[in-house]
Amino acid sequence: MDNSTSTATIDPPLRLGLAMWSQNQWQQTVYGNSQAHRLAHRLAHRLARYAEIFNTVEGNTTFYATPSLQNVQNWYAATHDEFKFTFKLPKHITHELQLQHAGPALQQFFSIMEPLINRTGVWKIQLPASFGPQSLPQLAQFLTQVPQGLTYGVEVRNSAFFAKGEAEQALNRLLIDNNCNRIIMDTRPVFAAAPTTAAVIDTHQKKPKVPVHAISTAHNPVVRFIGHPQAEANIHFFQNWLKQLPLWIAQNKQPYLFIHTPDNHNAPQLAVDLYRLLQQQLAQSTSALADINLLPQQQHTTTQMGFDL
Repeated sequence: MDNSTSTATIDPPLRLGLAMWSQNQWQQTVYGNSQAHRLAHRLAHRLARYAEIFNTVEGNTTFYATPSLQNVQNWYAATHDEFKFTFKLPKHITHELQLQHAGPALQQFFSIMEPLINRTGVWKIQLPASFGPQSLPQLAQFLTQVPQGLTYGVEVRNSAFFAKGEAEQALNRLLIDNNCNRIIMDTRPVFAAAPTTAAVIDTHQKKPKVPVHAISTAHNPVVRFIGHPQAEANIHFFQNWLKQLPLWIAQNKQPYLFIHTPDNHNAPQLAVDLYRLLQQQLAQSTSALADINLLPQQQHTTTQMGFDL
């Protein structure tokens, strides 16, 4: 077979993405010059450029409102089959209905999202802190009601699920039995930052301060790494992930790694730098990571940021 004409694709060992695909501060590092003046065209250009660098993204927009079918079709047109979204289920389902009597809302949501079904790697179920051990039967029932054959991830925030006791064991068993991923929030870096800027203060108020339990309950463990505003400070907090992520990859799992910073202005550069550390870690394995680069005219070297590569 002539490999130059083959359209077959191989799933990457790891997927890397950011909290969003549209951010004004990324014009020089991600998007480049665009002649698009209309908002819809500009947003489509941004997503298309983002998808040339990163191969996944957190779709938090669906948490707040179900998008229009036109927007979903625009997102499809701006991406390609190797790119995978990870959309959150609407808060109406997870927070207001608390997963109960959600059949009509689920049907409406997935009907709108249908064009992107095959381009969504993980459908995320973010649960409020009030969702505790007593609500696990609701989650168990809910996981039988969502469309089957798709990949789901659950993010919990109730402290009982981080106490390594019966509640956490029950949660993990439930997720394993349903082939559902547990989403891991690593907020250690940002909570190590002093609350001296509006962005850090806002992040401290919105993100949960919970222990990091690096457990994989299905094929696609999801790690949300909420970075420190000083790039160099993240090296220390990422050391455990330099060990854990390759272990999962060696087990033929495909982790999703999402990199945040308090204001996300420098999140693309931090993501690339941490990814290159993983590249080094996996360089001698059969799961080597492909290169990724930001736009060269504004790209900072890793040495300048304190990453000795």
